Amino acid sequence: MNLENTKAQMRKGVLELCILSLLQSRDAYASDIIEHLKKSELIVVEGTLYPLLTRLKNAKILAYRWEESTSGPPRKYYSLTESGKNALNELLNSWENLVKAVNKTVSKP
Repeated sequence: MNLENTKAQMRKGVLELCILSLLQSRDAYASDIIEHLKKSELIVVEGTLYPLLTRLKNAKILAYRWEESTSGPPRKYYSLTESGKNALNELLNSWENLVKAVNKTVSKP
């Protein structure tokens, strides 16, 4: 069993929930999202994040706007749409149910 692969898959499984949760309180650009996820020990690389953001945008879960930057090129800021807010609520409910179910099943030695 490849434990590192299993742990990585577990992190990827909750990544969408975490991104939507981050965007719930404020708009953010990709580098900012990556920084927040790294601080939370959900290590994510751009190659993982950008396709996910694009998929969420195409599903109308996220919207974006371009904003000028004082330190380089314009930045694409992502925000939740109304559909995104609804999706986040559904994912949060599912997450809570999953955590309860896992906690009932898993016991530490």
